[in-house]
Order: sequence, then structure tokens, then C-alpha cells
Amino acid sequence: MVSYARLWKTMEEKGVTQYELIHKYKISSSQLFRLRQNEYVSTRTIERFCNILDCGVRDVMEIVDDGTPMIF
Repeated sequence: MVSYARLWKTMEEKGVTQYELIHKYKISSSQLFRLRQNEYVSTRTIERFCNILDCGVRDVMEIVDDGTPMIF
């Protein structure tokens, strides 16, 4: 499972708010909703957050084992 808990921590550390993401950086509220729900977003979205927050992918997301078998 993908977790974006690190994103919220990094935003707090960098002093960036969701309001700022929406109004200054034009991130849609639906993208933020998907991230809060740990739903999948595009790599372009992850790249935008890394650029905005001046951080790496590991500061935005991580893969966690939730015990659910992966089916391909």
C-alpha cells in the first residue's frame, strides 16, 4: 500500500499549507483528497510535490506492507 503520511510531515516541516498548495501552486483539492486517502496519484503529481517542497520522493511517500497480497 502507498502511504503519503511523509508528505504531511514534510509539509509541516517546510511550513507549506494545503491552502497554499491550492491557491499558490494550483494543486487541485481532489488531488489532496486522493493523497489524504492514500489513493494512487500520477508520478507527475509526486514530482510536483517534490519540486514545491524541495525534497525527494522518500519525503513524500512510502510503500508499506498492509498484508494484502499483490495481484498482477
